Amino acid sequence: GKGVTVAVIDSGVDRNNPDLRGQVLEGKDFATEEPGDQFTDYRAHGTGMAGLIAGTGAKDGGNGAFGLAPGTKILPVRVPGLEAGKVSIAESDKQFNRVVPQAIKYSADSGAKVINVSLGATAGSQELTDAVKYALGKGSLVFASVGNTGDKSNKTEYPAATPGVVGVGAIDKKLTRIPESQYGPQVDIVAPGKDTVTACRAGICTSTGTSDATALASAAAALIWAKHPDWTNNQVLKVMLNTIAAPTEGDKRNDYIGFGAIRPLRALKTPGDPGPAGVRPIEDLEENVSASPSGAASEGATPAAPSTAAPAPAPAAQEESEGGGSATLYIGIGIGAAVLIGAAVVALRGRRT
Repeated sequence: GKGVTVAVIDSGVDRNNPDLRGQVLEGKDFATEEPGDQFTDYRAHGTGMAGLIAGTGAKDGGNGAFGLAPGTKILPVRVPGLEAGKVSIAESDKQFNRVVPQAIKYSADSGAKVINVSLGATAGSQELTDAVKYALGKGSLVFASVGNTGDKSNKTEYPAATPGVVGVGAIDKKLTRIPESQYGPQVDIVAPGKDTVTACRAGICTSTGTSDATALASAAAALIWAKHPDWTNNQVLKVMLNTIAAPTEGDKRNDYIGFGAIRPLRALKTPGDPGPAGVRPIEDLEENVSASPSGAASEGATPAAPSTAAPAPAPAAQEESEGGGSATLYIGIGIGAAVLIGAAVVALRGRRT
């Protein structure tokens, strides 16, 4: 990911974490009511996302948390706490739609090619839609988590459902959607999100959810962009889709895992045709706008209403003999990140406990 900046719009990023030292840029604090600044992670969340993207594993002589794209730089963009209980859901959504659009625009203006939003609100806004269009017009890609109530309310979250955003769900090591991962037309792709290894205050933590999956999808985009710096946002996304592990039932996409599971190693080795610079591969925007190599975006049609059907049992992505199976997906990620699942997690714990 060398030469690529990833904005992490979240609860702050601890730049003194051993696995993130030297990886974190100046950024900005939009959460001035919270203690500290953008380098103070008030929720112990943003640091983990940054670690999944750009962690160096430097802690304890190289036994820390590795990110998928350790060559990238992290732009920390801190936004206010949106936890339920502090304020009403309506007030939380209102605050979200006031601050997050500013954060997205700031990220795009600051040169972030990839914008990671591992959080969400239950309502969107025109301001949020406009901010996403602005970022796409600047040549950025925006990835957002679809949410973790797939086994409960499954209420659609934004900006994952905002036109132009790549909505990311989570799968386990068997390429199967985890129950928490929300479903609906807002799901574009999935990535590993079960028992991921992240940087945290304690040094190494494990985590599960669509936030983690989103960070890994963002990191995958950064890797592709680092190898092909002349590509547009549309072309980077097209290659992610070219090399995806598609749904097992043969459909091009479904509401549970979208177009399928990311395969970063394959995207780097055999990317396929990146397509025209100005054609968006996911048609979810209202109009087409030509994209130049410097970054204009393309836009297509508004997404359909969320699905109300019950989730299918364990929707999964295809496994292939060459570079498509679950082991390959996780090994491909493991080349740059300690996304250690199953036996690998057991081995890790055996060394450190």
